[in-house]
Amino acid sequence: MTIKTIPFISFNALTILTLLMSTALLSACGGADATSTEPEQALVISVPVEAGALHIGEISSNYTTTAVLEAKEEAYVVARASGIIEHIYVEEGDYVTKGQVLAQLEPERYRLNLARAKADLIGIEKELAKIDKVYNQKLVSDDTYDKISAQYASTKATLSLAQLDLKEATIVAPISGYIAARNAKVGNLTESFQRAQMFHIVEQNELHGVVYLPEKELSRVHKNQAAKLTLSALQDSTVTAYVERISPVIDAATGTFKVTLRVPNDKKLLKAGMFAHVSLNYDTHQHATLMPRKAMLSIDNKVNVFVVNDGLAHKQEIQVGYQEGDYVEILSGLKGNEHVVITGHQNLKDQAPVEVVNADSLMLQARSPVEEPVSSTQKPIEFNGDDAGEAADTDTTASNADHTR
Repeated sequence: MTIKTIPFISFNALTILTLLMSTALLSACGGADATSTEPEQALVISVPVEAGALHIGEISSNYTTTAVLEAKEEAYVVARASGIIEHIYVEEGDYVTKGQVLAQLEPERYRLNLARAKADLIGIEKELAKIDKVYNQKLVSDDTYDKISAQYASTKATLSLAQLDLKEATIVAPISGYIAARNAKVGNLTESFQRAQMFHIVEQNELHGVVYLPEKELSRVHKNQAAKLTLSALQDSTVTAYVERISPVIDAATGTFKVTLRVPNDKKLLKAGMFAHVSLNYDTHQHATLMPRKAMLSIDNKVNVFVVNDGLAHKQEIQVGYQEGDYVEILSGLKGNEHVVITGHQNLKDQAPVEVVNADSLMLQARSPVEEPVSSTQKPIEFNGDDAGEAADTDTTASNADHTR
């Protein structure tokens, strides 16, 4: 029988082998830790914003209110005589001149009354002529002569009334203007001086706008002062009006006073009843530094803006003056050649990197930041337009090189 011997490994050799394996494992772990602790480049993310430019212009101080345009002159035409309407010669929208015939009542009854009045007058004139001859001879009493004279005067007045009735059977325009309403119809009976109007005429060569201003504005309003009217009915077109009358009293109930504006209407585009937004001009500053109103941030009674420079948004406190429309006057805090953030600045922090998305329209320069970001995010755009084309070409070349690789 053959006996196989098992190789004997001493304790010292086993210990050495274990230590070698542990060292190898520790070296591997150490290498991984060393690799993972290498410093990483910071990721720069720019906030997309829109910017606006400052410019020089004029700006005004205004008081805004509303008004409804009214006709300077208007007339409600009523019948002065009674009768059946025989003819109507105008319709709504027609322009008529003063004295133009609008309608005709049946005139026959008035013609007959006039003929009778004329006959009565002729008869009384003959009788009065006879009385005059005998009266001079003292053959007729004074009472008889006075009675005949009174009858003559009465008959003469009756004739005048008959002539007036016949004349007023023809309805004429009391003023020049447009027929705003026609209520009369052929065949209808109309009574003299009834409350129902036959026609409504408005003169629109010039309109009026009535506004009521707070009493504190009384000292700032004067005659012929300009006001701008914006009319939504005409696609928000504007016209210039002028202060024509200022009421000298204050309404104690409302604390306001009445101001009447004169609104020229040479092109006849404006109509009575139109609604208008009124901006009454108090004062105008020429050559003022103007900034988009949207750029303002008002916090704790302070006005701030974010100025874009070197790809960063710098918070700047400013003082503002007049505000009109979309612009505000800058009194201090800006020089006038800056670009300010107008969109995306509500939660913006001071010195935050920004990307101006409307840089092309503002002719801004696109330039790389000081530290190149690891990711392929776009670089902040700076407001230096001289080298914009060169920077854009550089970015295009780099992009093509990356694609080739």
